Amino acid sequence: MANIIMFCILAVVILGSAVMCVATKRIMRAATFLLFVLFGVAGIYFLLDYTFLGAAQISVYAGGITMLYIFAIQLVSKRTLQGLVERFKGSRVVGGVLASLAGLVMVVAVLLKNQFINAAIATSDTEVPMEQIGKALVGSGKYEYVLPFEFISLFLLACIVGGIMMARKEEEK
Repeated sequence: MANIIMFCILAVVILGSAVMCVATKRIMRAATFLLFVLFGVAGIYFLLDYTFLGAAQISVYAGGITMLYIFAIQLVSKRTLQGLVERFKGSRVVGGVLASLAGLVMVVAVLLKNQFINAAIATSDTEVPMEQIGKALVGSGKYEYVLPFEFISLFLLACIVGGIMMARKEEEK
């Protein structure tokens, strides 16, 4: 019963912070709400007794990625961010809702066509060992993720260098 209560609390924190992250007009507040979302996801990992994934979530995402976002926000000049108010247009909101619904339909169609839901229900009694998850995350074979992580790290490094170069060019003007 306590696990269900904790899950509900974490779900409310995650959903509320995610909505506030998207709805706020101030970019630093959005980054702060994103931090709360990432901490909530780490809490769910800890609730499931996946301590390694919870610790990785806090250290890599909540610590590293959020600091990267804040660093990038600070690189952008204050003149660019001042007076930046986005007005909601009805056509853009309708277009966003339609795109979201199309994405949802596509995901549900893929899940039903490939029978992922039935496979998940059939294997819900067995727990995946943490050793298998760790090998999948840092392995270099088929269906393992070390190569995509390396590409993402190179991409983030290129973004940081590009942000520094853009900030430097602004100062020269």
